[in-house]
Amino acid sequence: MDQFIQQIITGLSIGSILLLVALGLSIIYGSMGIINLAHGEFVMLGAYAAWMFQQRFGLGLIESLAPIFLVVAVFGFVIERGVLSFLNNRPLDTILATWGIGVILQQAVRLTAGGELRYVQMPESLSGSAEIFGTSVSLYRVFLLVAALALFGLTWLLIQRTATGMKLRAIIQDRAMASAFGVNARRVHGLTFAYGAGLAGLAGALVSPLKSVSPEMGTGYVVDAFMVVVLGGVQSLVGTVFSAFILGELSSVIAFLQNDTVAKTLVLVAIVVLIRFRPEGLFTTRLRT
Repeated sequence: MDQFIQQIITGLSIGSILLLVALGLSIIYGSMGIINLAHGEFVMLGAYAAWMFQQRFGLGLIESLAPIFLVVAVFGFVIERGVLSFLNNRPLDTILATWGIGVILQQAVRLTAGGELRYVQMPESLSGSAEIFGTSVSLYRVFLLVAALALFGLTWLLIQRTATGMKLRAIIQDRAMASAFGVNARRVHGLTFAYGAGLAGLAGALVSPLKSVSPEMGTGYVVDAFMVVVLGGVQSLVGTVFSAFILGELSSVIAFLQNDTVAKTLVLVAIVVLIRFRPEGLFTTRLRT
């Protein structure tokens, strides 16, 4: 029984990290149709920003989350307005452009911060553990789960309950019609991309105490993020949440029975088989036609 509870908690922990990393990509890919291969590098920038704020300014991780979100969001806004906004309806060019931006960001960080591994200190107040159903659980992993669900709730409210979110939904339905009613699609897309980039930066900062920080760390995360978004269904935020925790629990169980490498391989195979027969993913959002 203890092992069963431990595996459930481990799966929730993995799922919360997947949700953190995939949430920003879900916003960008689902609402703008941009296959952003630089998403992992936005995660990496957030992790390096957390390290820099600790080393240069003495800020703790929690205190630095807001400035990290703003820094990476502004960076994403500049990229969208300076590059991607000129590539509308050119998906192949967008893929190549974001891939190139990712490579540039990796090399820029390597030149400025060095290629060696960096480490971000965990908040002291969250470095302990707690007993849940008789099982010892890291407080920081519980914090990650709460943070992931809180960010999802905030994102859902922004899209469903704000004027900007309503304009974004109108553009997704019919961009030409929304523009005819005075919606500035370029501005909304810029803000949306910036918000998705900011979320990726937050994800990088939050996972940085658990992982070593390096210029290449985003490569693995972008694969995980696409797995979650594709499985959950494009344009479905709720699907992103469910798919993150499904993949988290599945990875946890397979890793317990075999190892992490086998778990990663079998999860990828399962997703390929699933999208072969259900390319729209597990959850779909109905659009008016």
